[in-house]
Amino acid sequence: MLTIGSLVLGVADMSRAVAFWTAALDYVPRGGLVEDDWTVLVPTAGGTGVQLALGYSESPVQEHPRVHLDLYAADAEAQAAEVRRLLALGAEEVDWDLYPEDPDFVVLVDPEGNRFCVIDTAHG
Repeated sequence: MLTIGSLVLGVADMSRAVAFWTAALDYVPRGGLVEDDWTVLVPTAGGTGVQLALGYSESPVQEHPRVHLDLYAADAEAQAAEVRRLLALGAEEVDWDLYPEDPDFVVLVDPEGNRFCVIDTAHG
């Protein structure tokens, strides 16, 4: 049976992307290796989570991507704190035109333009 080994994000500036995502997720480059065109990030020792691979890409960012990351927060307070932390790391909030009336998520964009959501998992 297959399993998901990595999620892959396209990036134009590997150093900037590595700096953001290692701080955002408390991940480290696998084997300490950061290359110009490919870097795999893994949870720090003892951490859990799927690998996040960063691959050099010249493709334009999609305004409404078909695939994106959902990052989970325990509740609304944790979600707000994480959004503030991610904004301080260089993320930006997106003026998302597809929010439902009572969303459990906030749409952000990383410094490379990749959209992702911070989810309040306790939202009712």
